[in-house]
Amino acid sequence: MERTVERTLTIALPDAEIARRLSPPPDGSRIIVWDLGDPAPDVPIDLLVLRYMIPPAELRGLDAVSVRVVQSQTLGFDGVRETLPAGIVYCNAVEVHEASTGELALALILASQRGIGEAVAAQPRGEWAHAQHPGLADKTVLLIGVGGVGREIEKRVAPFDARLVRVARSSRTDDRGEVHGMASLRALLPEADIVVLAVPLAGDTRHLVDAAFLGLLRPGALVVNVARGAVVDTAALVDWLAAGRGRAALDVTDPEPLPADHPLWALPGAIITPHLGGHTDAMAGRVDRVVLEQIRRLREGEPPLNPVLGG
Repeated sequence: MERTVERTLTIALPDAEIARRLSPPPDGSRIIVWDLGDPAPDVPIDLLVLRYMIPPAELRGLDAVSVRVVQSQTLGFDGVRETLPAGIVYCNAVEVHEASTGELALALILASQRGIGEAVAAQPRGEWAHAQHPGLADKTVLLIGVGGVGREIEKRVAPFDARLVRVARSSRTDDRGEVHGMASLRALLPEADIVVLAVPLAGDTRHLVDAAFLGLLRPGALVVNVARGAVVDTAALVDWLAAGRGRAALDVTDPEPLPADHPLWALPGAIITPHLGGHTDAMAGRVDRVVLEQIRRLREGEPPLNPVLGG
């Protein structure tokens, strides 16, 4: 990337709130508030920060805009390759959502394992619904995906006296022990009390959790999905839950948003949250740090941070 110090960089931010947080802008840059879908600005944009959770299809609108680098506020980028115009660098939001998503994964595990959903449902009835629940201590947790989110989940599960088994695309050993390859997954599933999904959505992970996968789990097993909804075959999951064979705690679904009349809402053993993974009040400060680092790199002629597509 060429060094650009002679002119002022134009940084396009999606709303007035993030513009306020980043004002005054770093030397050599100026901020405009512009959201994809608004009339095209009359100046080239050096760095465009997308609004949070923007549908990938909207990126086609960048055909009419001069943009150098796009910074997403999300970690996943499924669907972007098919819609991003050529010549634009697309960067994802590494180190923004991983910790918060790890928190939610642990919360979903504990809520399901300790019967929190049942207790909350009984509360309006004034019912003291005492019962024994499985808990997390001494359980086998199968973590599928050991990237940024997976590492944060691993850190949070570690203090709970559970046995953690990790699976990634390829087998290896790291400073925390063995990581199994996907080739071993089917052999590991019958050992799992809890399966946590933390993989990106790609061709080989779409419907990774299908009827055969679920059929290998022990009765009463818990499937936790904080990855992408389509990592799970929803029809197979509905059948599995309806048969009373296991439980699910889902922050993502397919389709998403989940329609109000979808059977998943009412199935026993299901906890559903509306894609809350990284959306905490820690997000703003972490996004700001990423944007400021991108501006610095553009000013210094360095490659952008965490490019995943384009260029």
